[in-house]
Amino acid sequence: MDERLREVMGPEEETYFEVETHAPGPSGKLPLTPELLLNSPSGDLFGWSQNVGMGWRPDRLQGREILILGTLGGIRNEDGTPAALGYHTGHWEIGLLMRAAAEEIAKAGCIPFAGYVSDPCDGRSQGTTGMFDSLPYRNDAAIVMRRLIRSLPTRQAVLGVATCDKGLPAMMLALAGMKNLPGVIVPGGVTLPPTHGEDAGKIQTIGARYANGELTLEAAADLGCRACATPGGGCQFLGTAGTAQVVAEAMGMTVPHAALAPSGQPVWTAMARQSARAAMALAKRGLTLGDLLTDASIRNAMAVHAAFGGSTNLLLHIPAIAQAAGLAVPDAGDWAEVNRSVPRLVSVLPNGPVPHPTVRVFLAGGVPEVMLHLRRLGVLDESALTASGMHLGAVLDWWETSERRLRMRAWLSEKEGIDPDSVIYSPESARAAGLTPTVTFPTGNLAPEGSVIKSTALDPAVLDADGVFRHIGRVKVFTTERDAIRAIKTGGISAGDIMALIGRGPSGTGMEETYQLTSALKHLSFGKQVSLITDARFSGVSTGACIGHVGPEALAGGPIGRLRDGDWVDILVDTRKLEGRIEMVGCGEPPDSPEAGTAILAARLPHPGLAADPELPDDTRLWAALQAASGGTWKGCVYDIDRIVKTLEAGMRALATAGGTPESDPPIRKEDHHP
Repeated sequence: MDERLREVMGPEEETYFEVETHAPGPSGKLPLTPELLLNSPSGDLFGWSQNVGMGWRPDRLQGREILILGTLGGIRNEDGTPAALGYHTGHWEIGLLMRAAAEEIAKAGCIPFAGYVSDPCDGRSQGTTGMFDSLPYRNDAAIVMRRLIRSLPTRQAVLGVATCDKGLPAMMLALAGMKNLPGVIVPGGVTLPPTHGEDAGKIQTIGARYANGELTLEAAADLGCRACATPGGGCQFLGTAGTAQVVAEAMGMTVPHAALAPSGQPVWTAMARQSARAAMALAKRGLTLGDLLTDASIRNAMAVHAAFGGSTNLLLHIPAIAQAAGLAVPDAGDWAEVNRSVPRLVSVLPNGPVPHPTVRVFLAGGVPEVMLHLRRLGVLDESALTASGMHLGAVLDWWETSERRLRMRAWLSEKEGIDPDSVIYSPESARAAGLTPTVTFPTGNLAPEGSVIKSTALDPAVLDADGVFRHIGRVKVFTTERDAIRAIKTGGISAGDIMALIGRGPSGTGMEETYQLTSALKHLSFGKQVSLITDARFSGVSTGACIGHVGPEALAGGPIGRLRDGDWVDILVDTRKLEGRIEMVGCGEPPDSPEAGTAILAARLPHPGLAADPELPDDTRLWAALQAASGGTWKGCVYDIDRIVKTLEAGMRALATAGGTPESDPPIRKEDHHP
């Protein structure tokens, strides 16, 4: 045998050749009846054969079948050590939640099934071509999840167990589209911060800080080792992962006080068992996701998002969930209205003012505690039904006087020495502490369709006495994130600069997330004096003067794609009135007017470096085309099937009228055919 083959095949053991060719099969009998044999689909009957083949007892085959669908990644040994790593901590311990739920389902006489659709890590893919698949993954995963749900025709309810930036939004989209099925979301929780060290957001800036002489090699190596202090759960800050959990609960898709539970701990696995009981109860009562997800629950989620100061990525996900559920899709005007009427109440990483980790928000009362304050302000619809089977008002009545609330908040106070009311503020305390509303939607000649800034994340030091951020400066234009981060690391960016990263929207990169840039600016000493505008998007942990989602994107003809180095850009963001603008105001000396800038942009060709990334996968190009035909980023980057079909039909009619095939179609060659 060739040595290379010997190395692959290894030594042959005697037991390899002792191959059984038949087996007695499970004992017992299927609980069949003449009616079942005459009327049931063959798939239902064969399903029972497979169930007992996997070890389920035949006398327990007639319970309700409940599907547990999770985003588990990696292979975890029984002692918790890794046999094979997952992509991220967020899905590493999901299997423990699924096991706890399964045990509860089986104990109730029902039959648990489990399926898996794992998810990527936006932190791991930052600054890499892996980011080109991040946002497109959400839609595709939701499709696969729904296919798996439908492929178990006998399921009577579904539990969606997920945690992080794309896995949880995908799961919410999947369940939202199953309107006639009972369903509950089980959030995967959060990891703990290190006792001494940096959180998982700040730690992603060690390269930029080292390059600028603000961190030693030894410190970077030491801090980086401890940042993920426990092996499971989403990051310790209120980024996209944490915000998605909060939004799931605010929509009524979870049991009460589920979001942001510490992964791996008893309260976390108890939440999985509670969720299993809730799903079975919904199925028994005939209540479905269509009953839970309503226009009222979407509005409640938007209000809670504003109160938490959540990630701007949820401006892509909440509209998509609404669309999947067949509900009214919120637009920028709706978001602005909510953020004007709802104060930010939560002090949490990354925005503070005190950098509390997410586990403290959970102990301070989490979503139901925030909703108590919002109820008093009259901004919630308490008639919305929740996964508990109770209306929101009844849930909040329970929470206000519950032992759970009392003991959780007391534990935070006594164990951590933290006043719960300094984590989740009252509206009056929030005003006194200077907490500002969450998001603003600047428009102007660079963003005629709009843009987004988490205005509450602006450093107070860069605001004037009226809470207004103003920055007029010359722009430095980048067409790749690689060039932009290189400029930050090598002295190409300094205080007072405005950076424009263009061509990184859906058509260019799949709308990559540019946290590599925003995190570097946040944690560099001069970063607060630098502004960034882009048609890409930002991580939920991003802070500072970072304006993203600029529309139209550069590659769709957006005027941001006609900027040049040295152009004057005027940025204004009013963090109190939630108004803003980004304008090109000339290219000479001194700055001119927005009208002059508009005329210059209109006369220009696109930036010569503007192009889709050469490494953009075909899968993402297809996603970009489909979401563009469906309304683009301001509709949530969804697949609107009716609009897509109409667009295709119109194109086919035009082609038929023209008579022939498009000139771009390559000729069919004989060698292209395969039998």
